[in-house]
Amino acid sequence: MIELKLNRYAKKVDNFLLNFLKRQSKSLLVSPMKYGAISGGKKIRSTIIFDTGKIFGLREKKLLNICAAVECIHSYSLIHDDLPCMDDDDIRRGKPSAHIKFGEATAVLAGNSLLTLAFEIISDKKNLLTLKQKNEIIALLSNCAGHTGIAGGQELDLKFENKKKSFNQIIDMQRKKTGKLFNFCLQSAAIVANKNIKVKLAYGEIGEDIGLLFQLSDDFLDVKGLKKLVGKPIKKDRKKGKSTLISLMGYEKTLRYANNLKKKILLKLKKHGKVAKDLTETIEFIQRRNF
Repeated sequence: MIELKLNRYAKKVDNFLLNFLKRQSKSLLVSPMKYGAISGGKKIRSTIIFDTGKIFGLREKKLLNICAAVECIHSYSLIHDDLPCMDDDDIRRGKPSAHIKFGEATAVLAGNSLLTLAFEIISDKKNLLTLKQKNEIIALLSNCAGHTGIAGGQELDLKFENKKKSFNQIIDMQRKKTGKLFNFCLQSAAIVANKNIKVKLAYGEIGEDIGLLFQLSDDFLDVKGLKKLVGKPIKKDRKKGKSTLISLMGYEKTLRYANNLKKKILLKLKKHGKVAKDLTETIEFIQRRNF
């Protein structure tokens, strides 16, 4: 079952992060960092990396640092997104957001620390990858996490509130805000497998499409999900005037677009046969979760 797989991978990544933090000097920020990165969350991005690794025949141990780094980046972005100056959300993963639990200043610093921790984890001496692979992965992660990726997408998301935006503008924003990190998940596995640039970019494009599908599923959950299951406030996009495909062209048309996007992704993976079974299963889960 997909839930068992998600839980198994989540425990692997959580244990890695706990052990990695134990090796470092203690600080007052370790507690809020753990609160944001380890407590809760399905770790879907890590699962995507492990699933892609199976396509390339990679050992899980070679991918664990990358998975932990991705979860640090994702968690930093959530901590910052929840701040009063951004989306102002009090609940995340079914519990108080980091700034509610620890205060705004500490939440900002914990988010910043998770961002930098991601690069420490990739560059760590105990990481089994070559120096060339580490450098390439760090460059890719920087591109996907910074102003050309997550941060830039969040800025557009905030600037688009209560404004009429086109289909292409919304898609571009969502690809940056969510898609880019999924791009990293697949492309980084291709880097570890020493694939050529054409293959790496092709997998990055598939990852970006998966990320867009994930964001669309989040938008559906905001409209029809249950707060208890989603683990955060629902029906907030409309209240805040968020620019989404649902607000632009309605729920049903957006659902058809998402279904076609999923078919496109699965068609690209079909050529890999049984080794892509786990990734296909995770993609199906992304679209059907809780709605």
